[in-house]
Amino acid sequence: MTQEDYRRQEAELDDLYRDIILDHYRHPRHRGHLESPDATHEGLNPLCGDEVTVEVKVNGMKLADIGYTGSGCSISQSSASMMTEAVEGKSVAEARRLISDFTAMMRGGEDIDPDSLGDLEALSGVRQFPVRIKCATLAWHTLDEALNAAGA
Repeated sequence: MTQEDYRRQEAELDDLYRDIILDHYRHPRHRGHLESPDATHEGLNPLCGDEVTVEVKVNGMKLADIGYTGSGCSISQSSASMMTEAVEGKSVAEARRLISDFTAMMRGGEDIDPDSLGDLEALSGVRQFPVRIKCATLAWHTLDEALNAAGA
């Protein structure tokens, strides 16, 4: 592969990732309130004003339903949408593993299998802007706290 081929592939990947992030921002999944959630937790990034509230329903040890509301930049809101899509219907253990893997990826963890994260890998480019990492991880930390509040 030539250097030019490599640059072209990188540019195409960047465009794909940008499209995924913008799609989740423009067409959020699981945005809204749940009827009778088991737990709700609010996350706030006071440095930039991002807000995310995550609501969960846990049935046994399965994340039966999840919703979120919030406001903020496209990264925080896209990440919340992508997170809800990734964890809904998973076991609590699987959801916690995704939380761990995603936050490790955002810290630059090299030992994370990118295939295990699927479309979430689209947010890996945020690492180039360290101040924005908190935007991408806000919903994930909030989900972790909501699961704790649900006793899961």
